[in-house]
Amino acid sequence: MNPLILAYETSCDETAVAVVRGSEIMSNVLASQVELHARFGGVVPEIAARAHVESIRSLTHRALTEAGVHPDQLDGVAATQGPGLVGALLVGFSFAKAIAWARELPFVGVDHMEGHLMAPRLQHADFEPPAVVVLASGGHSQIVHVPRWGDYQVLGQTIDDAAGEAFDKLARFMGLGYPGGPEIDRLAASGDPEAVKFPRALADRRYDFSFSGLKTSVVTFIEKARQSGTLPPIEDVAASLQEAIVDVLVAKTFNAVEDTGATTVAGGGGVLANRRLREKMAAEANRRGVRLLLPDPILCTDNAAMIGVAGAFHLERGDYSAWSESVDPAMKLGR
Repeated sequence: MNPLILAYETSCDETAVAVVRGSEIMSNVLASQVELHARFGGVVPEIAARAHVESIRSLTHRALTEAGVHPDQLDGVAATQGPGLVGALLVGFSFAKAIAWARELPFVGVDHMEGHLMAPRLQHADFEPPAVVVLASGGHSQIVHVPRWGDYQVLGQTIDDAAGEAFDKLARFMGLGYPGGPEIDRLAASGDPEAVKFPRALADRRYDFSFSGLKTSVVTFIEKARQSGTLPPIEDVAASLQEAIVDVLVAKTFNAVEDTGATTVAGGGGVLANRRLREKMAAEANRRGVRLLLPDPILCTDNAAMIGVAGAFHLERGDYSAWSESVDPAMKLGR
């Protein structure tokens, strides 16, 4: 069927609108709020929601224009329903629902993490289950077994901080600014990942993550090293803490591969844009003879095209959202 979908993603600090035909990107536009939040060292929910309101209408016009699509041609509208910041979610969800209502189109509320899970389909049309998918972002770190589309078995997840959250908080402590993940990635490229031996937590649990202990370890190490005048180059610290996060993500993902027998590994979420993680995932997949499907970095971070491809899947199945539905800031993926 390949339905033509107008899609919205406003779960946090990116206003994103896309037009997707099935899994083909017709347009994918975004207004970043990084500069608005940078001076606060993190996302301010009220500022994020206001910025979404200010940009969503013009971005909609731009997405439709770039796609060469008139609203009359649309088959449906999709928007992120959760998880995320409630005020930010409400802007995109309400705007999308209003367009669908006015145009008498089906409306689909999409789980943000299902969007990340399906993002590889935007570049790999032959991506089909069964698969193991690692989802790693600022708010979530999960290992998901996907025996079939729509059936998401969360094998493990973080018991405290997500990987992206650990990157951002440590970067802020190190004075690297916001967002911290890309800056640590940049510095680590010229650092020694073996310079400092930071811990890899929960070695006895095959799928679950914990990054709070790593944060404490890095902060303690830096404070003591500064006091004693033995602090290594910041590039070495960045590379070492990055290696600790990457090693755990890779190990837990391939634990799931061993246990499920999956021959396809995929991933999504902003942390999957990290160059070292992509490099080690590729090396391990190649060593095991497993197919690895990762979206380009720009499609790992929050975008509306991933919401569109998930929305198209649900539209084809007739899974529409009721007009009475609202956002769910704590939405959970799978079972």
